[in-house]
Amino acid sequence: MQYFISHYNKESEIDFPKDFIIYDTTLRDGEQTPGVCFSLSDKLEIAKKLDQFKIHQIEAGFPIVSQRERESVKTIASEGLDADILALTRTKPEDIDAALDCDVDGIITFVGTSDIHLDHKMHITRQDAINLCETAVDYAKDHGLYVAFSAEDATRTDIEYLKRIYSKAQECGADRVHIADTTGAITPQGIEYMVRELVKDLDVNIALHCHNDFGLAVINSITGVLAGAKGISTTVNGIGERAGNASLEELIMALKILYGKDLGFKTKYIKELSDIVSKSSGLPIPYNKPVVGNNVFRHESGIHVDAVIEEPLCYEPYVPELVGQKRQLVLGKHSGCRAVRAKLNECELDVTDDELIEIVRQVKKQREEGKYINDKVFKEIVKKSKK
Repeated sequence: MQYFISHYNKESEIDFPKDFIIYDTTLRDGEQTPGVCFSLSDKLEIAKKLDQFKIHQIEAGFPIVSQRERESVKTIASEGLDADILALTRTKPEDIDAALDCDVDGIITFVGTSDIHLDHKMHITRQDAINLCETAVDYAKDHGLYVAFSAEDATRTDIEYLKRIYSKAQECGADRVHIADTTGAITPQGIEYMVRELVKDLDVNIALHCHNDFGLAVINSITGVLAGAKGISTTVNGIGERAGNASLEELIMALKILYGKDLGFKTKYIKELSDIVSKSSGLPIPYNKPVVGNNVFRHESGIHVDAVIEEPLCYEPYVPELVGQKRQLVLGKHSGCRAVRAKLNECELDVTDDELIEIVRQVKKQREEGKYINDKVFKEIVKKSKK
């Protein structure tokens, strides 16, 4: 048995769309994390690993930003990956030309739609934004691109106006429209309402780009798909502006394990992918980060360890090998005889029962004094405890 979850999840009653995709924006929105700047080799390594993972689409960058960015996007696009390669553009012909020069499969073109963005960032009217959408989508489709139109700050935009601008994108031939929860300011109930309202009036696929300001990006993404959306945006390790984006690894494993929706991703590469992005970005992975954190499959408490030794699923919802992790038994102040005995067996060390009790006592004592019990320290304790 590889996993064991709550029977209250009622998987059979959940109705996902038959064909929804995951597109990853680690190389674009992820790189917009303050202080992060991927090199060409970083971007190429991440793109190749995402492709090995079998991601559907890769948003490779924002070509208009710089010549170096264009070179990076073009290099990824020419690599012959199975994933479709997308680039971000504003609703400007020169941005779309820059993407075309990179030989990408498609673009995500965006304009702010909330009144606060229109008034204070764009300084244009609602009709002006619709005109920009029309011009950009028409231009990109005329040049043979896959086109996704994204309404920036959609979750703080009037729903009737959203329907108008998305309808214009649909009329111009857009392949998909995006709900961008730019400030992570919507609840799962709100995103469900939005998607259901839009699905009623639109015939174009809807995708979700959720930010994580309130820790809801993953559940908002799942809720949106259950309401009828056909795409989800993610980043590896959930990196991105401010609190980041919907975490690829958390989303994929929640879908696979909790919801029973396996999209065919090679989850054994998740930890490797996470480590590559962490190294390239310079952003450490929190020890308690779901799925990829160092503590996710580590156990110290004696009661827990006793159970895990006999049946790991007592304290793990799924086995670590599914995501390229390994189980670790950690010795410390909460350790008991069984955990210490397991460590002794691992180190091929034999002790008497009395010696075992003394080793357990010394492990607890030294850990409480601030010493981390690594293999070297443990072997020293065993040596001193032998009579």
